Amino acid sequence: MWTWRVLSAVALVAVGVIHLYLVATSTGGLLGILFTLQGIAALVLAGAMVALRGRLAPVAAVLSLVFMAGSWLALVLALTVGLFGLRSSLSYDLAPTSLVVETLGTVVLAVTTAKVLRGRRV
Repeated sequence: MWTWRVLSAVALVAVGVIHLYLVATSTGGLLGILFTLQGIAALVLAGAMVALRGRLAPVAAVLSLVFMAGSWLALVLALTVGLFGLRSSLSYDLAPTSLVVETLGTVVLAVTTAKVLRGRRV
């Protein structure tokens, strides 16, 4: 199902845009550098999800799932116990939005990855 790959790409683009927006408007220092890298990686993976076929499609799906789940985990850790010496809160700009997008994105990418690995056309 092509739809799942497109939905996965949309989720990755959303995560990428959120992080690049935060860098452009409010986040600097080490966190700004990490957010920039995360934003670029998300956009590259989104392109891979819709462009790659054959044997590379499962690679793109697995990498995207690991990326999205890692992004979600990093946010949850930052909100709870802190990460890299930084602690965040839901009052931080776009934190609630990021939490929802990354949660939904992880679910969508898990379904997409399962379908791709089962060999279904997605």
